[in-house]
Amino acid sequence: MKCLVYQLGQIEYSECLQLQRDLQQQRIDGTIPDVLLLLEHPPTLTLGKTGRMENILVPASRLQQEGICLVSSDRGGDATYHGPGQLVAYPILSLKNRGQDVRQYVRNLEETAIRTLKDFGISAGRDKAHPGVWIDREEIAAIGVSVKNWVTMHGLALNVAPDMVHYAFINPCGFTDRKAASMADILGREIPMETVVSTFIEHFSDVFETPVTFGSIPPGPYVRDRAKNNLMI
Repeated sequence: MKCLVYQLGQIEYSECLQLQRDLQQQRIDGTIPDVLLLLEHPPTLTLGKTGRMENILVPASRLQQEGICLVSSDRGGDATYHGPGQLVAYPILSLKNRGQDVRQYVRNLEETAIRTLKDFGISAGRDKAHPGVWIDREEIAAIGVSVKNWVTMHGLALNVAPDMVHYAFINPCGFTDRKAASMADILGREIPMETVVSTFIEHFSDVFETPVTFGSIPPGPYVRDRAKNNLMI
């Protein structure tokens, strides 16, 4: 099973959500192979389908002042921050030939991030009670997924070097007693995003036992404008 990798640059959350839905349906229909979307979002707070508004700690006026969007999402989980400097991975994978095992799928996402971090000298692991990748009680990669007809969407957000100040605006993933961490804070320096991306792709291919090839968005309502670094409808 091959997987097409689409590197989208920075894209608005709502636009990427519609793109995921379109690709998910195409994958369900069997008209495309598995897909891995790699991207960054502009500053955005999302609430998962089980999220609570009290985990957003600042008023809408403050979010507007900071240029941060608030979006409801159909992924699992609670409050999450996305922003530049964060590697977001949205796999559109069929689990029909992967044991139809959502828990194993989540573990594989975690393993991909754990191996990626290890390559940069960062020792991270799992919390048996909470999905994601952790360094002690600090979350460095959040996971929230959605599955329809055994095809996945949403996925993982790895903090490479985002603006960590914005995490003070939420209880990350609903936790009041835990914090978020980033690779830059732990290492005391920034790692080029493209270096992290290439490492992540390598481990994704190994963990999911799938060859990857780079592609562009299939014909449809979306056209990639690389010069402007956005996605146009």
